[in-house]
Amino acid sequence: MLKRKTAIVTGSNSGIGLGVAEELARAGADVVLNSFTDRPEDHALAADLAARHGVQVRYIAADMSKAADCRGLIEKAGGCDILVNNAGVQFVAPVEAFPTEKWDQIIAINLSSAFHTTAAALPGMRLRGWGRVVNIASAHGLTASPFKSAYVAAKHGIVGLSKTVALECAGEGITCNAICPGYVLTPLVEAQIPDQMKVHGMDRDTVIREVMLLRQPSRQFATVEQIGGTAVYLCSPAADQVTGTTISVDGGWTAL
Repeated sequence: MLKRKTAIVTGSNSGIGLGVAEELARAGADVVLNSFTDRPEDHALAADLAARHGVQVRYIAADMSKAADCRGLIEKAGGCDILVNNAGVQFVAPVEAFPTEKWDQIIAINLSSAFHTTAAALPGMRLRGWGRVVNIASAHGLTASPFKSAYVAAKHGIVGLSKTVALECAGEGITCNAICPGYVLTPLVEAQIPDQMKVHGMDRDTVIREVMLLRQPSRQFATVEQIGGTAVYLCSPAADQVTGTTISVDGGWTAL
């Protein structure tokens, strides 16, 4: 379906980003993986993905906290039909105690990077008359939680940016949407489960259901494959008129 399309996925050497890259490659897209590291295992990950799906996959290191790196990623890729802005970090603290450097870092990586990559990718999309911008927002792009001021602000900003880009590109064959996951079972989340079990004195299933997924009515994690599948849908002909909106993959969280 996506043969001869080039997809760039930021923050994609693990977790949601890698899951999205996997599904785009499965759908036939050539993929550019990205993170801020430049290790042999990053490039090996790209080689493995290419071998398994018979597509071209490259790894390009770029620091999404830096505007020049964000724009340089698009340039180095040599083309971008599908842009998935996924890179993100988190920090938790009350507003009055939130470190300034953490606020600046989260806004830069979670929000500003998407502005820079999108601005760099749009001219090529316009030239080709086709493009897809898929922003990985969050349930926190539609609602809020205490102690996550920077993350919530950034994800709300991503939703607003998605709407603006969609309006600016309407009728040009380019769409822009935001996927809003709830809790997704990634390696990072998986690693938190034993600690939560100790803190609450609960078994694995109970701590997942009653603590970690308390706000997710389905009491089930979303999977990286589901997020990836949603991204593939947004790149499909079925979604040609889906633009400027959010798709929640959150087990009912934002329905409350």
